[in-house]
Amino acid sequence: MRTFAALLLSLLFLPGVCSAGAAPDKFFLGFDRNDYPGDDAMKILRKNFAFTSYWLGNPPGEKTNSWSGKRSILQSQGWGFLPLFNGPTSKQLQDDASALRRAAKDAAAVVAAARREGFPAGTVIFLDIEEGGRLPSTYSTYLKQWITDLTAAGFRAGVYCSGIPVDEGAGHSIITADFIREQIKPLQLVNWVFNDSCPPSPGCVTPQELPAPSKSGIAYAEVWQFVRSPRDKETGRHCRGYAKDGNCYAAFDTAHKYHLDLNVATSPNPSAPR
Repeated sequence: MRTFAALLLSLLFLPGVCSAGAAPDKFFLGFDRNDYPGDDAMKILRKNFAFTSYWLGNPPGEKTNSWSGKRSILQSQGWGFLPLFNGPTSKQLQDDASALRRAAKDAAAVVAAARREGFPAGTVIFLDIEEGGRLPSTYSTYLKQWITDLTAAGFRAGVYCSGIPVDEGAGHSIITADFIREQIKPLQLVNWVFNDSCPPSPGCVTPQELPAPSKSGIAYAEVWQFVRSPRDKETGRHCRGYAKDGNCYAAFDTAHKYHLDLNVATSPNPSAPR
């Protein structure tokens, strides 16, 4: 198997594969990470990646946001975006009343940040939900209010969540993405799912033909995070291509300065207004 670096570089030269007379399905490679790599690093990364995450608040566990103020320079480099906002944990939503208050507060904060950063009306903003499995009813209450408030402000709502089946016992399993989709009807979300289990993930390598986000196991996914850094000891234990420290790195990063999560999307700018 070729190395991640070689496979990543090969993307620049390999055309899409399709049957005669049919237009190829085209998918796009992107990455996400909590810390901003730096202006120079982003310029180099742009040679291999079409889109990047962009935090509109502090990433999980952080007290500051190093992405703030960087949109204009990234836009000039041709980047597409996955604007992100850190969602609450289930324990932080004690009842419906607290869920509604938190949703209103978070929506106001992310709308203000998106406007400050220059994201146009209609941009998709993704709520980061790290928990897998079944979420409590208070989270559904939160999501419905958050979606409603973002829509009223002129933006579109998306969610980053698990696409990995979780065993609930007695032969039953649940996938967070499906659970959310069912709970918030008739409201809708743009779906960015993570599933770094191998398979369906190819691991820390980039195939000659990028897989469709639907290959994540979630047919309606528009973005699929198929690699998380560091490699998850449970879901990613059978995956190949990671560095010895358990992280995934871009081809140019021989010094292993910037570990990345890898994504594939149906658009080079998944958050673009439609």
